[in-house]
Amino acid sequence: MQDPYITALNTQKAALGWMQALSENMSNMYTPGFRETKVNFSDFVNGAQLMELPRNSYQGKSMPGRSPSNLMIEGKGYFTMRKPDGRLVFTRLGDFDVNGEGTMVNNLGYSVQGYLLGEDGQVVNTGSSNGSPAANNPNHSAGGPGHIPTTEINLWIDPSNGKFFGKYDEYKVKADGTVVGVADKGKITTPLYKIALVNFINPGALAMPEDQMFEPTALSGEPVEGSGELRVGLLESSNTGMRDNVNMLIQAKLQMDVTSKLISTNKTLLEEALKLIQ
Repeated sequence: MQDPYITALNTQKAALGWMQALSENMSNMYTPGFRETKVNFSDFVNGAQLMELPRNSYQGKSMPGRSPSNLMIEGKGYFTMRKPDGRLVFTRLGDFDVNGEGTMVNNLGYSVQGYLLGEDGQVVNTGSSNGSPAANNPNHSAGGPGHIPTTEINLWIDPSNGKFFGKYDEYKVKADGTVVGVADKGKITTPLYKIALVNFINPGALAMPEDQMFEPTALSGEPVEGSGELRVGLLESSNTGMRDNVNMLIQAKLQMDVTSKLISTNKTLLEEALKLIQ
């Protein structure tokens, strides 16, 4: 026979985890790039328990960015970012800027990764045939799908005036992620980089070691090529819906109330039974 007291405690624990996930969703409703947490339950002998908490991979709505260097992915994909320690992380948040060294980075200083392009616009594989990075180019390292080496995107811009140091007047980012240098009032465009977009077989299972930054897991799989297009000057808003989360929060509170009543009732019955024994 199942112990109703243990069943109620386990179910209450699951409801508490549910409420915490919903609270996180609602508090990040206006956080650009935030991925909503979904909650699943499973039944077992002594009540309900929370299963894995996957992230909702649906696309959020677009919102105006704060600078022309902000980018939004329309479709499936993640930006590839390299941390100062060399590790790769992935994000939907394209809140990018150009730092004092002319490198495209996010607000944490992580560099946006891309592929170096030749004059014909094709990716230049600067690594060896086995995918290892070129020995004479420390900025390149394997990390893209198929182990194609990626590099930081350096635009050679003077931070004092925003102008190119070299032969280009400005840069533009095309929908396919190609970064081109523009000269002679737009008559000359030269492909420089292609922003590295990746996707995952199961993006909902990505780990989130820090806000809006994800890492692959055994369940998510390794990076594959992304299929999204880029929109310049926009950011992706949170994909959390307020109405659905409020409705589920009401259900979670009801579950908490019911289990609290069950626990209180069982406690009263136990106290009465002890009185009869005495």
